[in-house]
Amino acid sequence: MSIAIEDSKRTAIACKLADIKEVQNLLIANEEKLMSSCSDQEIRDRLGHMLDDDRKNLGILDTVSIQYGVQGKPHETVTMMVEKISQLMDGSELSLYEKVSQHELLKHQQFMSGVLVHKAAQVVGADVEAAITPLNTLNFENRAHQEQLKGVLEVLGVRELTGQEAQQGLWARVQDSVAALSGVFGSAVTQISDKSDLSIQDIIRMDHNKVSMLFMQIEKSNDPQKIEEYFGQIYQDLSVHSEAEEQVVYPAVRAFYGETQELYDEQAQMKVMLADLKSSSSSANDFKSKVEQLKTAVMAHVRQEENMMFAAIRSNCSDAQQQQLATQFKAAKSTLQQQLAA
Repeated sequence: MSIAIEDSKRTAIACKLADIKEVQNLLIANEEKLMSSCSDQEIRDRLGHMLDDDRKNLGILDTVSIQYGVQGKPHETVTMMVEKISQLMDGSELSLYEKVSQHELLKHQQFMSGVLVHKAAQVVGADVEAAITPLNTLNFENRAHQEQLKGVLEVLGVRELTGQEAQQGLWARVQDSVAALSGVFGSAVTQISDKSDLSIQDIIRMDHNKVSMLFMQIEKSNDPQKIEEYFGQIYQDLSVHSEAEEQVVYPAVRAFYGETQELYDEQAQMKVMLADLKSSSSSANDFKSKVEQLKTAVMAHVRQEENMMFAAIRSNCSDAQQQQLATQFKAAKSTLQQQLAA
């Protein structure tokens, strides 16, 4: 049985995520340029805070792409747009007001792209929704940045037109708008804005949730083609997840977690079951029962990691160490995904 993921909808979402990352790099470059060309310290400070957010959000986008697990390339039109805007930001054709205006439009585009991916995920499958959950942080912050940039535009615009300062109270209006957005989006925003990365527990739990959703979709389907598609994603996700754990996580916890060898053994058993299913037909009478056996083994493994290994990590690793493990784990997953797709 082929384990290639051919679903065009999933590939389209992967390409849209690649578009978002391309624009995210442009936003970071723009903010660096705008800060260097603006003499107003208050505006520079606000742009600096946005820059910090956007650098962090670039890492979140990497997390989303790796958790999603389907490779995509940015559309040529997006790459061309990025190049053109970058040239305008470097040049002298636009005033500072016009450059900030262009930046505000990009923030709106980025926000709408994030919402589009979120809505598309709802249509495609629960596993996709689980993988792209951190994107909520970008959606909220890009929308909040828009409100702040509107305030910056009013200040710069009044100065350019009149040579005088805008009326006082402008920034208060901006803060009120951002506070209102917090009420609208707050429940959907992942609480990671003050971290350099998610913890290793967060990343592993996201993998667990995604594969659980895929098992549920196989259980609900009687379409051999869809079952093959879902199993293809399970095969890729579990293969990459287990290998990355064995490269990064298990060696790091062996010193303080006494059941590490059991985790290796459980994953060895799962790899045998995955290989057996890969060589079977998704339309075979016993295919779904074999998937159920795999699910039972995976969920037992998940319970040990989340109930026991996670507690050991919390007790023996600082927050910074937990985040560093997550960064290393994601890097290993990204390399393995590329190798599997080659």
